Amino acid sequence: MSSTPMFWQGVFGFTGTGLHSPAPLDPSLSYVVPPGMTAQPLYFRGGNSSDELVYVTLTRDGESMRVFPMGAKASVNVPLRVVSDVDPDSVLALTFAAPHGCTGSIVVDLGWVLV
Repeated sequence: MSSTPMFWQGVFGFTGTGLHSPAPLDPSLSYVVPPGMTAQPLYFRGGNSSDELVYVTLTRDGESMRVFPMGAKASVNVPLRVVSDVDPDSVLALTFAAPHGCTGSIVVDLGWVLV
């Protein structure tokens, strides 16, 4: 069985709306798994330029799947040891949350495969 690697990568500016109010990070960070395929998220690397704790959440059909907290002016590298299958027609997306009014940039590198 062959697989196709997929990536979300970039630097995205943000303004926080509160740690309890996640918002879409960028419209380009949303993907519908094609019919007949399964997606498997493999890793997340991220960085936070702000002076506050922020977090990025990988969602599946609007529900939290994985949460990646990033400290102030810090980065994370998370290889996903437990790989979840994401069914066809599911919507994967990245959201973020930061304290209200906090501004900065988030660096994202999320990798997954389609099988």
